[in-house]
Amino acid sequence: MALIPVSTVSGSYQVRIDGGCLDTVGEETRKALPRVGRVLVVSDTNVWPLYGARVLESLRGAGIPAEESIMPAGEESKRLETVEGFCTAALEAGLDRSSAIVALGGGVVGDIAGLVAALYMRGVPHVQLPTTLLAMVDSSVGGKTGVDLAGGKNLVGAFHQPSLVLADPEVLATLSQRETAAGAAEIVKAGVLGDAGLFDLVEAHSDEVLARGGGNLLEAIRLAVDLKREVVEEDEREAGRRALLNLGHTFAHALETYLEYRELLHGEAVSVGMVVAARLGTRVAGLGSADAGRIEKVLRSLGLPVELGEANREKLLELMRRDKKTRGGRLRLILPVEIGRAEVFENVSEEEILVCLKECR
Repeated sequence: MALIPVSTVSGSYQVRIDGGCLDTVGEETRKALPRVGRVLVVSDTNVWPLYGARVLESLRGAGIPAEESIMPAGEESKRLETVEGFCTAALEAGLDRSSAIVALGGGVVGDIAGLVAALYMRGVPHVQLPTTLLAMVDSSVGGKTGVDLAGGKNLVGAFHQPSLVLADPEVLATLSQRETAAGAAEIVKAGVLGDAGLFDLVEAHSDEVLARGGGNLLEAIRLAVDLKREVVEEDEREAGRRALLNLGHTFAHALETYLEYRELLHGEAVSVGMVVAARLGTRVAGLGSADAGRIEKVLRSLGLPVELGEANREKLLELMRRDKKTRGGRLRLILPVEIGRAEVFENVSEEEILVCLKECR
């Protein structure tokens, strides 16, 4: 079991990584929010049949009145209309300012539920119960919430820190290997940008990560969460260092939008984005070609995609210009300098980017 405290300007909370902790959500929520009233559990059609009854039983057993609201699974649901639907469900369930939202699911559910909590009654607490590896190591921690627009990913959102994160590694047993690998991409990202030891761990034990069990996977989860804690505590609202957590994401978000969220999981797009960032890093950031090769090799070992395929490179560049990190019409790219360290680059020419995109077949 690992207990990681997160302390930010807007709030402090704990991330608990512990087998079986999904069954303790009631008592843990009561500890984190002693005066909590009613709660609305937000989930999707994939996760709710697996774990919904357990979560409701635990909440009600702790004397917390709980209702559920379920959305269709998938990135296609990550829209403002879904947020409005959940806000309406919260109102109909009798939630007020003493109430809370509980997010039961992967990254999409967590992002939407967090935004609902940020908006409903101008802000109520929320609890994150991540059920995917990606959500455990990345999206459930740090308070970023958001939904997509037709023109780009996560363009509407808010910073709203959770009051509690309970990550139960036992639920990973129900993940497909593809979903597991997609989550592992975010662990690799964490290693590349800030923890060479974490990268080495995944590089040496990629088979154990894919097997969804074992001490090395649990240690990788703990290290990835702890790195994110460190960055978020230093820069809660992405004014500086937190931008580094977007390594590979400028490329990934453009690719996801280009493909209309239909072909790649988010972690798969991040994998491709990291390869593009690494190759560009060798051109403009001083990254050694051997390190770039290691990054691509470990992603391949996890069964992740590393090529852009036939995507139109000029269109991808156009979509990248809409990225939230763009300043004054200039792209701000996160590029690895070495394994374990990345930096923000603001003066990379679009011509250089386009050349690299065209090389990534």
